[in-house]
Amino acid sequence: MLEIIVRRLWQSVIVLLAVSVLVFVMVYVSGDPVELLAPPDATEVEVAQLRKALGLDKPLHVQYIQFLKHALHGNLGYSYVNNAPAVELIFERMPATFELALFATLIAVILGIPFGIIAAVNPEKLHSKLIMIGSLFGISFPTFWVGVMLILIFAVTLGWLPSSGRGETVRVFGIPWSFLTWDGIKHLILPSVTLAGYHLALIVRLVRAGMMEVLLQDYIKFARIKGVPKRKIIFVHALKNIMIPVITIIGLNFGGILAFAVVTETIFAWPGMGKLVIDSIHLLDRPVVVAYLMIVAVIFVLINLLVDITYTFLDPRIRLK
Repeated sequence: MLEIIVRRLWQSVIVLLAVSVLVFVMVYVSGDPVELLAPPDATEVEVAQLRKALGLDKPLHVQYIQFLKHALHGNLGYSYVNNAPAVELIFERMPATFELALFATLIAVILGIPFGIIAAVNPEKLHSKLIMIGSLFGISFPTFWVGVMLILIFAVTLGWLPSSGRGETVRVFGIPWSFLTWDGIKHLILPSVTLAGYHLALIVRLVRAGMMEVLLQDYIKFARIKGVPKRKIIFVHALKNIMIPVITIIGLNFGGILAFAVVTETIFAWPGMGKLVIDSIHLLDRPVVVAYLMIVAVIFVLINLLVDITYTFLDPRIRLK
């Protein structure tokens, strides 16, 4: 186990280094932030001084080397706009995005796995067909349209739930959380459901396909012949053998929600990382954009590592290898 973790960490370092090169180059060629930061009446000398103060007068490779040196000490740069460490700005917004991603993932998992099992065990039943039709809608409808429709129905028409903001929060160890207050939970429902829709549909279809394949295996037939209860066959023998791809999708989906909840956070004015990075892109605030993308890369690497470790508990053959 330790050998696997060390090997994956070494591979992760290489991946992060490659990502840092791509991110730095892409952000560098996206535009000149000095043109936005400098006053309209600034002289060429003042513009040159501003460029030098920001370290943008140096060649790209020199800027990248300096970035790596600072990154090794946990410094991913200072925001041009807010004049604050980019990492601090992102970590201030991360709890909101993390909370949203966690609840969306819980909704997708808690509903997706049982619905997928139901659709696989009785595929010809009406409720199974309705589940599959619903999953098709969930995959097909774009997230922004779902969010707008939920606001229109539950916030504007019915007035049951708020349409924007995070609501009342409670600080635990200095970190604000919405789910600890009723007002915060009401603000959390619509954006969580919006984000969960696609991932719920994906898990339903994946579980159904895997379960239908496993239920045809010889060891399942043998268990039925021995008189093993149907519930035990499904939840002990069959479900465990389809969980590796399901765990993979859940892990990647959680990372994807954390990284790409930009649209949903914008629709619901959710004060998370997505809104911060969108504002930073508009203002060409390079350090914040680079720091955000690097943190997202680290999150994906850690999630994949946790998924790989989880494999060893689900499948002994992986542990032996």
